Amino acid sequence: MTTSTNDFSATRRDALKTGIGAASLAAGLTRAAVPVAVSAAAVAVTADSAKAQQACAATSSVTEPATGIVMQPDYARTIAQMAYVWGWPMVNMINRRAAITQAPQPGHLNGVLPAAPRGQIGMLADYIEPSETFVTCPNQDVVYGLGFFSLDEEPVVIQVPDFGDRFWVYALYDARTDQFGELGKPYKSKPGFYLLAGPNWKGLKPSGITEVVRCSTSLANAIPRIFQDDTPEDKKAIQSVINQVVAYPLKDFTGKMKTIEWSKAPDIKGPASNGEETKWVIPEKFFDQFGEVLDIVDPLPGEEAMYGQFRLLMDAAASDPELKKVLVATAIDTEDKVIKAFFQWKHNGRPAGNGWNRSTNNAQFGLDYFNRSGTAKSNMFDNRPTETQYFYTDNDGAGAELNGRNGYEITFAAGQEPPVNGFWSLTLYNDKHLFNPNDLKRYSLGTKNKNLKRNADGSLTLHAGAKSPGGDKEANWLPAPDGHFSLYIRAYWGKEGIIDGSWKPPVIKKV
Repeated sequence: MTTSTNDFSATRRDALKTGIGAASLAAGLTRAAVPVAVSAAAVAVTADSAKAQQACAATSSVTEPATGIVMQPDYARTIAQMAYVWGWPMVNMINRRAAITQAPQPGHLNGVLPAAPRGQIGMLADYIEPSETFVTCPNQDVVYGLGFFSLDEEPVVIQVPDFGDRFWVYALYDARTDQFGELGKPYKSKPGFYLLAGPNWKGLKPSGITEVVRCSTSLANAIPRIFQDDTPEDKKAIQSVINQVVAYPLKDFTGKMKTIEWSKAPDIKGPASNGEETKWVIPEKFFDQFGEVLDIVDPLPGEEAMYGQFRLLMDAAASDPELKKVLVATAIDTEDKVIKAFFQWKHNGRPAGNGWNRSTNNAQFGLDYFNRSGTAKSNMFDNRPTETQYFYTDNDGAGAELNGRNGYEITFAAGQEPPVNGFWSLTLYNDKHLFNPNDLKRYSLGTKNKNLKRNADGSLTLHAGAKSPGGDKEANWLPAPDGHFSLYIRAYWGKEGIIDGSWKPPVIKKV
């Protein structure tokens, strides 16, 4: 069964018009844990001061912002700009869910992207195609899956087959794009049936369920990643296990492994791509959807005052059309002046040496709004640091912008490739952070490749540029567009040098 392009587009447009006024869940949601990014010093108090705070709380209450006020435009702009930066990743999530869950059954949107109705996942049967534009910075090291859930309404069972020695991880994301649960080879997860449940689900663990995995928000999604070698033999061998990577509502659980032959999953027609990532956050509509974010995402400890200001802003704008125009204008301005800059790698993470930056607090952002919004704009759906570290750059070792008209060498000294328990790769992206179509159909090089040529001293030199380096070097070549491009190293399940930052990415040398 398929949907027409027009039907899917119309449904998606309607979904993007979601308004304010969803029933508030905030009061009942379970508080999320203080994130790892918050230092102990920032939250520690002495026993005496803690007692004093408890005594104060027992005898007084904090005044909340007054409603019914007339808010001056400049104050509204100040709060609205912060609301836009803070809420951008979550509005992004809401709109991705609205689009992907329109799929009538698990399948492949436009033949390239896994998609499924709410409460299920779709899986690919091979690497993702270069025409993919759902998310920036995809990789061609793993076979992907994707699904969105409403876990309070509908707990979901996700199956874990026996992957043997193959690397795998199921990245589970809450509405904030923080990961929850630990499912994967790094965690020694066992085959079985795992129940994903929201904060308000009251049921007991059913017989046959291996473990219940709680999410702090009802909105959640899953992106399984299963490593695959770049060989015909492994592409064939992986099929039997990925066919058991299936998710479904708890009501459909029977205790027996369900199987879907993903290589034969139906194609689902969707909107045509314009060669860029789908624009998931529409500034003109942002504040029509922001109220839903406040309703479905409980504040973290310390965010209560900020939520109070955001709700005051929404209340004031609801009865003042002119103030609502100020909010829309602020959203447009903030998109251009703040969010847009995150697409440059120098504004993401922290310096990693030799002109590269590395991801910071990925998928466990907590109160780190800078890195959460930066990641959501440039390369959404990272794995957490213990699962993957990312290194990225737009420039060579001399600081000049990477350009395909030049040739570049990236040399890993003998024994200095990324130290990993899983795998590593170097991927080349165009100026849209997407794959550069090329005749070799080659977009990354690394652990998956069995024909890389090493230098006499054991070092490994990879080449990047629009022109082939020729001869034996071509096996180590990443074809670039004739213009700007970026490079991106993934280190899955890193060893100590990756985790503690002592490993440095190699210098990119222009030749």
